[in-house]
Amino acid sequence: MERKTIFISTAIPYTNAKPHIGFALELVEADVLARFKRINNNDVFLLTGTDENSLKNVQTAEEIGIPTAEFVEKNAKFFQKLALDLNISNDYFIRTSIEEKHKKGAEKLWSSCRPEDIYKKKYKGFYCVGCEEFKTAKDLENGKCPEHPNREVEIVEEENYFFKLSNYQNKLKEIIETGKMEIIPETRKNEMLSFMNSGLEDFSISRSNERAKKWGIKVPQDEEQTIYVWFDALSNYITALDYASAGEKFKKYWEGGSEIIHVIGKGINRFHTIYWPAMLMSAGVRIPTKIFIHGYITSAGQKMSKSLGNVVDPFELIEKYSADALRYYLLREIPAYDDGDFSPDKFKSKYNGDLANGLGNFASRVLKLASSEKINGLEVTEEIQKEVDKTEEIVNKKMEGFKFNEALAAIFSLISFGDKLVNEKKPWEKKDDYKEAIKNSLFILKRVADFISPFLPDTSEKIQTHISQNAVFENPLFPRV
Repeated sequence: MERKTIFISTAIPYTNAKPHIGFALELVEADVLARFKRINNNDVFLLTGTDENSLKNVQTAEEIGIPTAEFVEKNAKFFQKLALDLNISNDYFIRTSIEEKHKKGAEKLWSSCRPEDIYKKKYKGFYCVGCEEFKTAKDLENGKCPEHPNREVEIVEEENYFFKLSNYQNKLKEIIETGKMEIIPETRKNEMLSFMNSGLEDFSISRSNERAKKWGIKVPQDEEQTIYVWFDALSNYITALDYASAGEKFKKYWEGGSEIIHVIGKGINRFHTIYWPAMLMSAGVRIPTKIFIHGYITSAGQKMSKSLGNVVDPFELIEKYSADALRYYLLREIPAYDDGDFSPDKFKSKYNGDLANGLGNFASRVLKLASSEKINGLEVTEEIQKEVDKTEEIVNKKMEGFKFNEALAAIFSLISFGDKLVNEKKPWEKKDDYKEAIKNSLFILKRVADFISPFLPDTSEKIQTHISQNAVFENPLFPRV
């Protein structure tokens, strides 16, 4: 199999509050993808981080009465801790307010854009601080941003730099329609094509220092203007790879990479599939190859967000149930392409049903049988091999389509198959071919551990270790709660 060089990133969240479970979903999806591709002998660079140069960070810091730098430093640590607690295998964590290579890279991207694509003009319009974006009247619902309905939009009038997005109307349509930049799922691709049909409008790429409160990266050759947070933030994908110095990582993972994949939420589709590739084309930089767009996690059917105050704390779930338990729920119960709902009762039910009684119980039974008979061989019958091969084929296919929930469903079907085998053969009665049944069951468990490795890395490692040592679990993999 050809070894590929692959770049994968999450979006970088604002640090105006601690992370909630919605970003945990994105972290885990990107991590599973990275781990899966590494297992298949690819060279992967996984990036995440924090977007710290936004106006909302400044405003929130002012509201609680502490310096912006101190505020973002405090919250950035929570995002770093979340990546650590969720066992995310990121190769780098970028912080946009403190890293010199990000500052220089953002400035380089601005200066590399074609002069005819950037111009300055006075502008008056509706501004949503939640989105950090100017809105047109048609973007609003009842005078409010649909993404942030509990927050009033501001009327802003000032002189800014604009990016001539209209110059890239035809190019953008071509790269999206042909799949040169693949947007997954198809519904999100169609949304952007529909959006472009009404004609692309130029967008503001700077803010006055006065409104930005002098927080952020200054526009090259204009100290009175600050680079717009989205222009700044999007550049992190290449600044983290040392774009400013044309470093080896940039050459390897971006310019020379086999795949460039962004994992993002549906609310920022336009920024990543229209604004970002246009900026890159203007600067003469390669565009991403794939953009996977997930939905929202809802709470009682309502979008979960910091501003709505209905967020779920991922740290509490990790502490109570484990990182792998949270990873499992996010990947199995939240549809890959759509919104999914979270409730504490449903989480507990899935934990007990699928993990404690399902995977945990199957692993414990098989290891006890293998240990009692001192069986550590992995001989397998043709029937069992076919079932395992079928599962592997399904998992590979589903992962190529970013259908994490369906890949996990296939793996847990194999666990059910293994459970059924044990129940039917009853190897504890030591009749007929009971040793063959134990070996077959042990082989299934070994392959289950292989398959869940990207999804539940801690659990996979524990199972593999106990198989190799022909040992039983001293404590349950997933204690019932």
